Amino acid sequence: MKKLLTALFTAAAITTASWAPTAMAADVKEVTQQQHGLTLNANLLMADGKGFSDEMVLLTHGTLTHKERSTYAALQKNLAAQGVSSLSINLSLGLDNRHGEYDCAVPHTHKHTDALQEIGYWMDWLKQQGTEKVVLMGHSRGGNQTAWYAAEHDSDMIDKVILIAPATGAQQSADEYAQKAGTSLQPILDKAQKLVAEGKGDQMLDKTYFIYCKDAQVTAAAFADYYTVKPQFDTPTLLQNPHKPTLVVMGSDDDVVPDLPQAIQPLVEAGKVSSVTVEDAGHFFMDFANEDLATAAAEFIAE
Repeated sequence: MKKLLTALFTAAAITTASWAPTAMAADVKEVTQQQHGLTLNANLLMADGKGFSDEMVLLTHGTLTHKERSTYAALQKNLAAQGVSSLSINLSLGLDNRHGEYDCAVPHTHKHTDALQEIGYWMDWLKQQGTEKVVLMGHSRGGNQTAWYAAEHDSDMIDKVILIAPATGAQQSADEYAQKAGTSLQPILDKAQKLVAEGKGDQMLDKTYFIYCKDAQVTAAAFADYYTVKPQFDTPTLLQNPHKPTLVVMGSDDDVVPDLPQAIQPLVEAGKVSSVTVEDAGHFFMDFANEDLATAAAEFIAE
């Protein structure tokens, strides 16, 4: 039996795409486009009887992961079962035609803020296909990047925003870094910022803890971008005055963003956003929790 949802709703340079089937399912198609020398790819799943002129979800994944991870593959299928089409994008993370999890041994040149540009590329691609209304959806770090894009790039094309366990500022904090890396953030950040200021942002920092990667190679510019304190890293801050109706979906057993429910509650009470808590769901919304997530999203989209 499906778990019950505990919910509180309050008002508040593009090129021609190429298509190829993926191994996920017969009805999922991979779309590619070229941008600034990189091939970007995404998985497109059209709901039965729907076309590009119908509402479309643009889904952005979490940290260093990819569009075919079980959370996102299942969510696309569960949304399609609810009559909702979706485009699940792979952030390039600076790599050409990237697939699968990011290998920590690969030098990191990507920035948190690169995602905003790539979401924009896919919005343009959808517009070229005839899409007029897009629901922006993102999970975890992708939820923060989605909220950031919606805050700074509002348009008539964006209909609604759905953020799934979006990151808060705590995940980018010095305390979090010290806990995970076992070393202080500030000396490394000072070095990275100094190199950037000297025009040496491409210089590599060796054997450096970076996001989830130990002993990584990462450019000074990338490190500074991810760890210099910015108010936009905190999704609740971005939602103080949302442009479009916004739903925040949380898992009752999420230990990755445990501060999110308390941070979101004042915004819900003020009528700025809506929220849904999926009971017994962890951060990745597996199995029945993924079905409940898709149901909550479809109901919000249909409102």
